[in-house]
Amino acid sequence: MKKILVIEDNAQVRENIAEILELSNYEVITAEDGKKGVELAQQASPDLIVCDIMMPVLDGYGVLHLLNKQIETYGIPFIFLTAKSEKTDLRKGMEMGADDYLTKPFDGIELLNAIETRLKKLESIKQNAAKNNKSADAFIQDVKETGSIPLTSSERELYDYRKKQTLYSEGQRPKKVYYIKSGKVKTYKTNEDGKDLITNIYGEGDFFGYTYVLEDINYKENAQVLEDAEIMHIPKDEFLALISGDSQVAKQFIKLIAHNVLDKEESLLNLAYSSLRKKVAYQLIQMFEKFKREENTNTINLSRENLAQATGIATESLIRTLSDFKSEKLIDLQGSTITLLNEDKLRNLPY
Repeated sequence: MKKILVIEDNAQVRENIAEILELSNYEVITAEDGKKGVELAQQASPDLIVCDIMMPVLDGYGVLHLLNKQIETYGIPFIFLTAKSEKTDLRKGMEMGADDYLTKPFDGIELLNAIETRLKKLESIKQNAAKNNKSADAFIQDVKETGSIPLTSSERELYDYRKKQTLYSEGQRPKKVYYIKSGKVKTYKTNEDGKDLITNIYGEGDFFGYTYVLEDINYKENAQVLEDAEIMHIPKDEFLALISGDSQVAKQFIKLIAHNVLDKEESLLNLAYSSLRKKVAYQLIQMFEKFKREENTNTINLSRENLAQATGIATESLIRTLSDFKSEKLIDLQGSTITLLNEDKLRNLPY
């Protein structure tokens, strides 16, 4: 059952909307002002929000603005209600990211049609391709269902890559976005002394390279295959057409970018301020989480050199720390395979 949040200061209107939606088999939660509406949206994670514009405490524009600043609530379909019909109000709402706009008075059919249209559209693309390990075929199907761009089977490009093969190098112009159907890829930067720092490791279901396409700048890092991979190419022009042509797809990629930024910030804090042991523990946990999501296993298979580059430490320091963790029964080591034995202790090292 889909959950809908109704934010409306007029009690009679609010109750009428709730009754219509409940009769149509929706779960309904209500708020009498914008401030409470924002709180309920953060707590209840509704599938769609219907919100009046003119309200006390916090108006509808303020509600949308606040929700769009939060990763958890960004991208929830949002329908404005207003007693006004001026084009300026319509334009302002749409520019802020509203999905639809109903002018009071409206009948139940108008409301239900608007809601059903938005929910159906969201359903076809709501799965975040990077976070839910969607297949390339599923992603293509989502794109086809949105009607934004005709990606037929003849237009798909899937390539086989071998371990250590380079996908792109720093300074090159981006011509495509990459999607990993299987295998793993690392991105890394090289300093003046020739030392590498791995900036990210991507696996099955991950998109990468899209930030350079969106910013229209040259690559600032290198990308190399870590293990044999099957990768889909999305040409730059088609990707940009998709992003600009469908607000819901754009929102999904914005959420993906925001999530990546938060991960980078946490990683930089760990790199700057944590002890050697905590740096290694943090990176191991990050890798275990990624590998477990993709392969449903509590092991990772990564060379010591690559793991050291991802952690930002010398390979010798990594090897010593891994040996300490093994003796403390936090992990087990078998060649390049590392098995997690005690996740809680590894996460909560005292130093």
